[in-house]
Amino acid sequence: MAKLKLKKKFNELKPEELRWTCPIEKLQFETTDTVEPLEDIIGQERALKALKLGTELFAPGYNIFVCGLTGTGRMTTIKHILKQISPKAPQAPDRCYVYNFKNPDEPRLLEFPRGQAIMFKRNMEAMIFYLKQKIPKTLEDEKYIDARNKIIERYQKKEQELFREFQKKVESERFAIINMQVENVIKPSIVPIIDGKPVPVEQLSNLAKAGKISEETAREIQQKYLELQAEMQEIFKKEMMLARELSKELEELERDAVKSIVEGIIDEIKEQFKIPKVHEYLDEVKKHILNNLNIFKASAEQGKPPVPFLEQRDEVDPFLPYRVNVILDNSEQDGVPVIIETTPTFSNIFGTIEKVYDSRGFWRTDFTKIKAGSLLKADGGYLVLNARDALSEPGVWKALKRTLMYRKLEIQPIDVFFQISSISLKPEPIEVNTKVVMLGDPELYYLLYEYDEDFRKIFKIKADFDFEMDLNDEAIAQYAKFVKKVCRDENLRPFDKEAVGKIVEFAVRHAGRKDKITTKFSVIADLIREADYWAGVDGDESVKAEHVKKAIEESFYRRKMIEDKIKELIAKGIIFVDVTGERVGQVNGLTIYEMGDYRFGRPVRITASVSMGRSGVINIERESNLSGRIHDKGVLILVGYLREKYAQDKPLTLSASICFEQSYSGIDGDSASSTELYALLSALSGLPIKQGIAVTGSVNQKGDIQPIGGVNEKIEGFFDVCKAKGLTGEQGVIIPKKNVDDLMLRDDVIEAVKNGMFHIYPVETIDEGIEILTGVKAGKRLKNGEFEPGTVNYLVDKRLREISKALKKFTSD
Repeated sequence: MAKLKLKKKFNELKPEELRWTCPIEKLQFETTDTVEPLEDIIGQERALKALKLGTELFAPGYNIFVCGLTGTGRMTTIKHILKQISPKAPQAPDRCYVYNFKNPDEPRLLEFPRGQAIMFKRNMEAMIFYLKQKIPKTLEDEKYIDARNKIIERYQKKEQELFREFQKKVESERFAIINMQVENVIKPSIVPIIDGKPVPVEQLSNLAKAGKISEETAREIQQKYLELQAEMQEIFKKEMMLARELSKELEELERDAVKSIVEGIIDEIKEQFKIPKVHEYLDEVKKHILNNLNIFKASAEQGKPPVPFLEQRDEVDPFLPYRVNVILDNSEQDGVPVIIETTPTFSNIFGTIEKVYDSRGFWRTDFTKIKAGSLLKADGGYLVLNARDALSEPGVWKALKRTLMYRKLEIQPIDVFFQISSISLKPEPIEVNTKVVMLGDPELYYLLYEYDEDFRKIFKIKADFDFEMDLNDEAIAQYAKFVKKVCRDENLRPFDKEAVGKIVEFAVRHAGRKDKITTKFSVIADLIREADYWAGVDGDESVKAEHVKKAIEESFYRRKMIEDKIKELIAKGIIFVDVTGERVGQVNGLTIYEMGDYRFGRPVRITASVSMGRSGVINIERESNLSGRIHDKGVLILVGYLREKYAQDKPLTLSASICFEQSYSGIDGDSASSTELYALLSALSGLPIKQGIAVTGSVNQKGDIQPIGGVNEKIEGFFDVCKAKGLTGEQGVIIPKKNVDDLMLRDDVIEAVKNGMFHIYPVETIDEGIEILTGVKAGKRLKNGEFEPGTVNYLVDKRLREISKALKKFTSD
């Protein structure tokens, strides 16, 4: 049967439909020298509203998670907003840690109004200095010394009286008290007097044996010795009691002598800081000073030569209990604190307790080693940090959640957090009112929201930064102002209006649609800098359109090595791609390669083969574990299309396979599903497909062609291959009609279309596409249920019917 060849001209796009061109007349300036620089944030109205709410509402859980792609100006916007806001939270107090006299391992927290903590520290240092001078002088006063000496003399007399009475008793019993050296200690000892000479008790038995004294006398002397020895022990006890009483009375005398001095200076400090908790601490300081006056007396011994090689850090400071460790001083803080933590380690965020390693090999620490982190420094304000950085640092995320949930900060070193430290302090927790602003990508936000129940309680505000905004006259004007801002801030050459127009066009292409423009201003800023560089190379005083084009071309060239290598393999015939002729069951599909910051399109040969059988459509990529889930779905949709269109009056019985030829890595996405269907229809109908036309677009079960991504890169990738092998005027690309508004093609592609050497066909259905590829009418179903004779659909239906009958006959035989 003759094929119904089409004589009509297919619908193709005109050159002016292939690219949006910036209307230069909208730019009312010659160069950006006369343009006002951009000062506001543009294109992020949704995010700005969320940030305004989040920054001004100081309530539990209203921390902010900022979502968006890198380069959309998240950090710039946050800095801009936080600089402009007025304080909404109560002004954060100064904080300091002091010694805890009751529990030394639990340093006490004192809070002061802004600027007063450092004053308190200076007052305490002045107090120590004053008392170190005053106490020793007071205790050297003649009146004090006279009183002290009288007390000592009184106790000495009591002690002497005790020994005098005992001495008489000892002598009356014919014993004597002599001092004897026992090892290195001289101790008083009682010995009997025999024949006018002192005799050690141990020798009594020898004297009795020698007959110098009787056994009875020896026993009597021994018994009396024990009685006197016991009485002497009682004397020693009374002497010790007298010594304790003397020490206590001398201490009382010392305290009475300096009490007015200590109370006077502490009362003076109390008068300056009328804070109950501070007064409580100062009362304990006073009590401790009066009970430890020896440290002030010892400090008066000055002028002694230092011990060589003994470092000061190994010496314990005797005045440590009176030191003040100011961990947060807001005296110079104007407005709301804003801390941007670029290195969110555990210590940097939560603070730490430092330790020193002394010369004896021991770790040592105390409350003066407590250091504040950025979370405390931002109290009453904002802490900005990167979410991924915080999550990747050991211990940070868990501690951050706990602090934000309970609004209490416990300063601990990271080794204590992991329970690997042998020494530690437990400082009093600090109530904090810090609002955390975390920057992250949407994927991370949704993962945390889904799998971390605490996250949704502590980050109630989500600020979504858009990657694009509407393209209109205002957006174009704002872009010109942005160019001016970058030029001003970085001292670059001015851009003329044609150059600004090229930058706007680049931004539109980067957004992926003609009616949108990108808000990834970091990418645009890089283009501005590079264009300025090329203007400098040319020696121009201003940046022109050709410099922007040069910057774009050079940027692509630096990153397109892999693309060039693949094109070289295609040109040499190592990778099979036909761009002329016709083949049955073979179509040029278009794929996208993502290479980090660069992506490009390239043609790939897609083939289909059909035979009798019941296996259905086999996806070779899936069978070899090279297919992703979306691609698998696309193949299943393709089968659904075949069932609905051709299997209403017969079973769909066939064995067919579809393959991406010379593809050895993973494939995903459904943008080639229409291409695979075209290859399958060609294999079933026997109609050859034009190899000069490549195809992209996904398909649904109804045969509608759906839009895809990367349409510009795909078209340009096939165009480059055709250009390298030779343009014939018959080559082109079939794209979904819905993608026409996404086109921002290169100038050389547009020029080829203008000259009739390359064609771009927008289609809405599979039938439209198969007609372009085969040159044969697709064919509609007639009233009798059959398709128009000689059409593509007729031939496909006929082939499927033949396979079904043959299989039925084969199985019955």
